[in-house]
Amino acid sequence: MVFAHDTEVALASAAALVNTLGVHDSTDRLTSVDDVDDFVRTWDFTGSRTHDEAELQAVRELRHELLRLWTCADVDVVAEGANHLLASAAALPQLVRHDGWGWHLHATTPDRPLATRMAVEAAMALVDVVRSDELGRLRVCAADDCEDVHVDLSRNRSRRFCGPTCGNRTNVAAYRARRSGAARPA
Repeated sequence: MVFAHDTEVALASAAALVNTLGVHDSTDRLTSVDDVDDFVRTWDFTGSRTHDEAELQAVRELRHELLRLWTCADVDVVAEGANHLLASAAALPQLVRHDGWGWHLHATTPDRPLATRMAVEAAMALVDVVRSDELGRLRVCAADDCEDVHVDLSRNRSRRFCGPTCGNRTNVAAYRARRSGAARPA
Protein backbone atom coordinates (compact mmCIF):
# COMPACT_ATOMS: atom_id res chain seq x y z
CA MET A 1 0.00 0.00 0.00
CA VAL A 2 1.41 3.35 -1.05
CA PHE A 3 -0.97 5.55 0.96
CA ALA A 4 -3.53 4.98 3.69
CA HIS A 5 -6.77 3.49 2.39
CA ASP A 6 -8.77 6.70 2.81
CA THR A 7 -6.11 8.63 0.88
CA GLU A 8 -6.22 6.12 -1.98
CA VAL A 9 -10.02 6.33 -2.12
CA ALA A 10 -9.91 10.14 -2.00
CA LEU A 11 -7.36 10.22 -4.85
CA ALA A 12 -9.44 7.78 -6.92
CA SER A 13 -12.64 9.76 -6.33
CA ALA A 14 -10.86 13.04 -7.17
CA ALA A 15 -9.60 11.50 -10.42
CA ALA A 16 -13.11 10.23 -11.19
CA LEU A 17 -14.52 13.69 -10.51
CA VAL A 18 -11.96 15.32 -12.83
CA ASN A 19 -12.73 12.74 -15.49
CA THR A 20 -16.40 13.78 -15.52
CA LEU A 21 -15.16 16.86 -17.38
CA GLY A 22 -14.85 14.70 -20.49
CA VAL A 23 -11.61 16.38 -21.51
CA HIS A 24 -10.74 13.73 -24.10
CA ASP A 25 -14.17 13.29 -25.66
CA SER A 26 -15.85 16.65 -24.91
CA THR A 27 -18.69 14.86 -23.11
CA ASP A 28 -19.36 16.41 -19.71
CA ARG A 29 -20.65 13.62 -17.48
CA LEU A 30 -21.79 15.86 -14.63
CA THR A 31 -24.60 17.96 -16.03
CA SER A 32 -27.50 17.31 -13.68
CA VAL A 33 -28.32 16.88 -10.03
CA ASP A 34 -29.00 13.22 -10.81
CA ASP A 35 -25.42 12.90 -12.11
CA VAL A 36 -24.13 14.30 -8.81
CA ASP A 37 -26.39 11.88 -6.93
CA ASP A 38 -24.92 8.96 -8.90
CA PHE A 39 -21.37 10.16 -8.30
CA VAL A 40 -21.97 10.60 -4.56
CA ARG A 41 -23.55 7.16 -4.36
CA THR A 42 -20.72 5.52 -6.34
CA TRP A 43 -18.00 7.08 -4.17
CA ASP A 44 -19.87 6.80 -0.83
CA PHE A 45 -19.73 10.49 0.09
CA THR A 46 -21.55 11.06 3.36
CA GLY A 47 -23.01 14.16 4.94
CA SER A 48 -25.62 16.72 4.09
CA ARG A 49 -26.83 17.41 0.57
CA THR A 50 -29.00 20.10 -0.97
CA HIS A 51 -29.69 18.24 -4.24
CA ASP A 52 -29.99 21.53 -6.11
CA GLU A 53 -28.43 23.44 -8.99
CA ALA A 54 -26.14 25.41 -6.68
CA GLU A 55 -24.63 22.17 -5.36
CA LEU A 56 -24.24 20.90 -8.93
CA GLN A 57 -22.45 24.10 -10.00
CA ALA A 58 -20.12 24.07 -7.00
CA VAL A 59 -19.07 20.47 -7.69
CA ARG A 60 -18.65 21.24 -11.41
CA GLU A 61 -16.38 24.21 -10.61
CA LEU A 62 -14.20 22.12 -8.28
CA ARG A 63 -13.23 19.82 -11.17
CA HIS A 64 -11.18 22.50 -12.92
CA GLU A 65 -9.08 23.26 -9.84
CA LEU A 66 -8.48 19.56 -9.21
CA LEU A 67 -7.44 19.08 -12.85
CA ARG A 68 -5.02 22.00 -12.57
CA LEU A 69 -3.43 20.52 -9.46
CA TRP A 70 -3.42 16.97 -10.83
CA THR A 71 -1.58 17.88 -14.00
CA CYS A 72 0.87 20.33 -12.40
CA ALA A 73 4.42 19.02 -12.16
CA ASP A 74 5.45 21.69 -9.64
CA VAL A 75 5.17 20.34 -6.10
CA ASP A 76 5.14 23.88 -4.67
CA VAL A 77 2.09 24.77 -6.76
CA VAL A 78 0.30 21.57 -5.70
CA ALA A 79 1.11 22.23 -2.04
CA GLU A 80 -0.11 25.82 -2.34
CA GLY A 81 -3.31 24.65 -4.07
CA ALA A 82 -4.00 22.01 -1.41
CA ASN A 83 -3.39 24.58 1.32
CA HIS A 84 -5.78 26.99 -0.39
CA LEU A 85 -8.54 24.36 -0.60
CA LEU A 86 -8.07 23.50 3.07
CA ALA A 87 -7.98 27.13 4.21
CA SER A 88 -11.06 28.02 2.14
CA ALA A 89 -12.98 25.34 4.00
CA ALA A 90 -11.52 26.21 7.41
CA ALA A 91 -10.54 22.55 7.56
CA LEU A 92 -9.88 20.99 10.95
CA PRO A 93 -8.69 17.38 10.54
CA GLN A 94 -10.24 14.85 12.91
CA LEU A 95 -10.14 11.08 13.23
CA VAL A 96 -13.57 9.51 12.64
CA ARG A 97 -15.20 6.09 12.19
CA HIS A 98 -18.46 5.52 10.32
CA ASP A 99 -20.28 3.28 7.85
CA GLY A 100 -17.93 0.32 8.21
CA TRP A 101 -14.78 2.37 7.71
CA GLY A 102 -12.07 2.12 10.34
CA TRP A 103 -10.37 5.21 11.69
CA HIS A 104 -9.73 7.78 9.00
CA LEU A 105 -9.47 11.53 8.60
CA HIS A 106 -12.25 13.99 7.93
CA ALA A 107 -11.38 17.64 7.86
CA THR A 108 -14.88 19.07 7.61
CA THR A 109 -18.11 18.43 9.39
CA PRO A 110 -20.87 16.45 7.66
CA ASP A 111 -23.08 19.54 7.42
CA ARG A 112 -20.66 21.44 5.14
CA PRO A 113 -21.62 21.71 1.44
CA LEU A 114 -20.85 18.69 -0.72
CA ALA A 115 -18.34 20.53 -2.93
CA THR A 116 -16.49 21.73 0.16
CA ARG A 117 -16.28 18.20 1.55
CA MET A 118 -15.09 16.91 -1.85
CA ALA A 119 -12.47 19.67 -2.11
CA VAL A 120 -11.16 19.00 1.38
CA GLU A 121 -10.94 15.24 0.85
CA ALA A 122 -9.01 15.80 -2.36
CA ALA A 123 -6.77 18.38 -0.68
CA MET A 124 -6.02 16.07 2.24
CA ALA A 125 -5.07 13.34 -0.23
CA LEU A 126 -2.86 15.78 -2.13
CA VAL A 127 -1.19 16.68 1.16
CA ASP A 128 -0.23 13.01 1.56
CA VAL A 129 1.02 12.87 -2.03
CA VAL A 130 3.22 15.94 -1.51
CA ARG A 131 4.48 14.79 1.91
CA SER A 132 5.39 11.37 0.48
CA ASP A 133 7.16 12.96 -2.50
CA GLU A 134 4.89 10.92 -4.81
CA LEU A 135 3.61 13.64 -7.16
CA GLY A 136 4.65 11.43 -10.08
CA ARG A 137 1.83 9.05 -9.20
CA LEU A 138 -0.74 11.60 -10.38
CA ARG A 139 -0.93 10.95 -14.09
CA VAL A 140 -2.74 11.56 -17.34
CA CYS A 141 -3.63 8.49 -19.41
CA ALA A 142 -0.88 7.58 -21.92
CA ALA A 143 -3.36 6.62 -24.66
CA ASP A 144 -3.15 9.00 -27.61
CA ASP A 145 -6.91 9.54 -27.66
CA CYS A 146 -7.51 9.91 -23.90
CA GLU A 147 -6.76 12.66 -21.42
CA ASP A 148 -8.39 11.15 -18.33
CA VAL A 149 -6.40 11.36 -15.12
CA HIS A 150 -5.60 8.51 -12.77
CA VAL A 151 -3.48 7.72 -9.75
CA ASP A 152 -0.75 5.11 -10.17
CA LEU A 153 -0.88 2.99 -7.04
CA SER A 154 1.26 0.18 -8.48
CA ARG A 155 4.36 -0.80 -6.54
CA ASN A 156 6.72 -0.15 -9.42
CA ARG A 157 5.03 3.05 -10.63
CA SER A 158 4.25 1.46 -14.00
CA ARG A 159 0.56 2.19 -14.56
CA ARG A 160 0.29 4.24 -17.73
CA PHE A 161 -3.37 4.07 -18.64
CA CYS A 162 -6.56 5.22 -16.90
CA GLY A 163 -8.05 1.77 -17.31
CA PRO A 164 -7.85 -1.52 -19.19
CA THR A 165 -9.84 -0.22 -22.17
CA CYS A 166 -7.23 2.40 -23.04
CA GLY A 167 -4.37 0.01 -22.37
CA ASN A 168 -5.87 -2.72 -24.55
CA ARG A 169 -6.76 -0.32 -27.36
CA THR A 170 -3.22 1.11 -27.39
CA ASN A 171 -1.59 -2.33 -27.30
CA VAL A 172 -3.80 -3.65 -30.12
CA ALA A 173 -3.00 -0.59 -32.24
CA ALA A 174 0.74 -1.08 -31.62
CA TYR A 175 0.46 -4.78 -32.50
CA ARG A 176 -1.39 -4.01 -35.73
CA ALA A 177 1.17 -1.36 -36.64
CA ARG A 178 4.01 -3.85 -36.10
CA ARG A 179 2.21 -6.50 -38.14
CA SER A 180 1.53 -4.16 -41.04
CA GLY A 181 5.15 -3.01 -41.00
CA ALA A 182 6.44 -6.60 -40.94
CA ALA A 183 4.28 -7.54 -43.94
CA ARG A 184 5.90 -4.92 -46.17
CA PRO A 185 9.00 -5.87 -48.11
CA ALA A 186 12.22 -4.24 -46.96
